[in-house]
Amino acid sequence: MKHTIIYILSVLLFTACAPKLSVPEQSQAATDTLHIYPDYEEVTIPANIAPMNFLVDNAGDKFVCKMEAPDGKYITAGSAEDSRLCFDSLEWRNLVQENRGKTLKTTVYVEREGQWQHFPAFNTFVAEEDIDRYLSYRLIEPSYEIYRQLGLYQRDLQNFDEYVIYENNREFDEENNHCVNCHNYQNYDTDRMLFHVRAQHGGTVFYDNGKLRKMNMRVDSVLSNCVYPAWHPSRNWVVFSSNLTGQAFHVVNKNKIEVIDYGSDLVFFDADKGTLTNILKTDTDMETFPCWAPDGKKIYFCVADFPPFAGTPAASRPDSVMRHWDKVRYNIKSITFDEQTRTFGEPQMEVDCAVMGMSATVPRVSPDGNYLLFTLGSFGQFHIWHDDSDLWVKDLRSGEIYPLENANSDNVDSYHAWSSNGRWIVFSSRREDKNFTRPAIAYFDKEGKAHKAFILPQEDPEYHRLLFKSYNVPELTRSRVKPTPEELKKVVYDDENVQKATYKK
Repeated sequence: MKHTIIYILSVLLFTACAPKLSVPEQSQAATDTLHIYPDYEEVTIPANIAPMNFLVDNAGDKFVCKMEAPDGKYITAGSAEDSRLCFDSLEWRNLVQENRGKTLKTTVYVEREGQWQHFPAFNTFVAEEDIDRYLSYRLIEPSYEIYRQLGLYQRDLQNFDEYVIYENNREFDEENNHCVNCHNYQNYDTDRMLFHVRAQHGGTVFYDNGKLRKMNMRVDSVLSNCVYPAWHPSRNWVVFSSNLTGQAFHVVNKNKIEVIDYGSDLVFFDADKGTLTNILKTDTDMETFPCWAPDGKKIYFCVADFPPFAGTPAASRPDSVMRHWDKVRYNIKSITFDEQTRTFGEPQMEVDCAVMGMSATVPRVSPDGNYLLFTLGSFGQFHIWHDDSDLWVKDLRSGEIYPLENANSDNVDSYHAWSSNGRWIVFSSRREDKNFTRPAIAYFDKEGKAHKAFILPQEDPEYHRLLFKSYNVPELTRSRVKPTPEELKKVVYDDENVQKATYKK
């Protein structure tokens, strides 16, 4: 089912892109600097991306742009009604697909008082490699108290189609009030997927090759609920962190909120048998955000050593963390895994962030196993709320650790995922207005460098400015989610047939 997000003012302000205007035969150079939205100047794009329509923020009466290939072929877009420049989808696809590995030049023209002016052309680099076709995410309002009007969605990156995976209630409903989060897939496919349901109808929904079920993941001997997941690359196993979390609001701080752990361990879930086993259950260490290496032989995770927890009861731990909220720093460690015996080795340091005076979150290994991508901030592990968070990588062959300078911005750049070919990363960014996260996409080349990132294209280029929701947890897949929203709702609301996980030593 195709889904169109309804957002404030869109009905009033959106007008369809006008018929094309001709490129002016004569024009003079503009004296001002071109400003377009979104910022698509000098970016590298996949050849299978939807048309990158944009607005011209410079004043003018009419607007035209010409995107030209090295062989002289070109496409145009124009408007005499507003500054939206929207490309014909078929013309865009043909031009971009025919110019893989080449550079397209776009010239923008503006008519002012009957005189056409042009700005210097900007480049668009077309990569040889495609990006995975589908992007999943949660859309959520910037609210911290009630679960309403949020859902999981999937976007077809080759066009502008958006599909509902699952939506909760449109209005506040105390009896059925629930949140959905932490959607996750196995190895870029949708034959196996999961997401959590919190509050009413709580549990974890699993989809496994046509079979749906909801499970209660709370068991004795495990710290708490299962939270952040990571599927094994091929087996029906999931590693979770089990977290005790809380949140607090700043009174005077550029960051709005802190989401904190006051306890977290790693657990292993055998989805075939429904059993949970502790991997790391420690007193003063908090382990979270696990991920598998692509060969399934190692797990990477974040861990903070917090000595004040030693010998203290769980009830006093939230206060202890809050007194030291800006001193909690997470390193990245790894632990080996033997598939035959299902045993884990001893943790090994991968990135000593505390020595850098920094803190890491969300480690993700590239599909070729060569790079470890993570977010680095000054403290804590929920960097989507931290203005100083940036994307970093570790070259797992050389050990070099460095920031992805071209992809990062001066605001939040956080939760991230690789494409299945390792040439693209998608992440959450607040580079536009510092309040709402938008999906940013960046090319990651064979030398381990990121290129300038661009915001997810929309049919109406003003879409992101008008959408008062944040994109959360972007994940790339090669295929569409298979269960329908109706099938998922049925299993979510069925509280009589919830399967219970069991503990295994």
